[in-house]
Amino acid sequence: YSLNHLIQTYPKPFIAFMDGIVMGGGMGLSQGAAVRIVTEHTKMAMPETNIGLFPDVGGGYFLSRTPGHAGEYLALTGEVINAEEAIGFGLADVKRDAAQLPAIWEALANQDFASADDAKAWIDSELPADTARGKGYTAHIDSFFSLLRVKHIVDALAKAKDDAWDGKVASILRKRSPLMLHVTLEQIRRARGMSLADDLRMERDMVYQCFHHRPGVASETVEGIRALSVDKDYSPKWNPERIEDVKPGMADAFFVS
Repeated sequence: YSLNHLIQTYPKPFIAFMDGIVMGGGMGLSQGAAVRIVTEHTKMAMPETNIGLFPDVGGGYFLSRTPGHAGEYLALTGEVINAEEAIGFGLADVKRDAAQLPAIWEALANQDFASADDAKAWIDSELPADTARGKGYTAHIDSFFSLLRVKHIVDALAKAKDDAWDGKVASILRKRSPLMLHVTLEQIRRARGMSLADDLRMERDMVYQCFHHRPGVASETVEGIRALSVDKDYSPKWNPERIEDVKPGMADAFFVS
């Protein structure tokens, strides 16, 4: 968390080449870059809810600052997005073909920047951000993920008849830890009004609680890791088992410092 804070507040600009799989910790390191370059290979996500966790490493901060309620959508589902979607959601700045990257590296190596301002000027000139970012990506998402509670979101998705996407997303959410969905929704909404440092402090506390609020195998995170990464039976036994069984206030313990 200290590194994530340092890299996002570092006085020298840096460029993130997000070519390939950029998930979890890779997102935490890349999102503070002066320019974030994606390619046709980019597969981007914060998939932590798959294992009964939440989008940490500053995920609350950068996801909550995506257009509309895309942050809630990306955080709760853990869905993988491509380069164009990443730019649309404000999580990347520039798309380049992967074959062009060596030329950019060579051009960088041949520069002699006298100051950070010179470096920033070069980046702005050679790698201008896509000005279309954030446009037209969230209207449909917002109609669901702006709702107050996880149950409201899932119920609305299940009832929608206009788009196959609705049923797919409802099914994805039904597979996640019901408790950690509530924790994650609260995280994103709290983080929207926080500084980066305060968000990282909150997430550090949340990670602690993921392993100590319910110690050992009772932890949703331990169970998620068991099911998806260790035993690989892909059948986590969540507790509570259903979204409907998560009572108001159950998520509060994860935000105790």
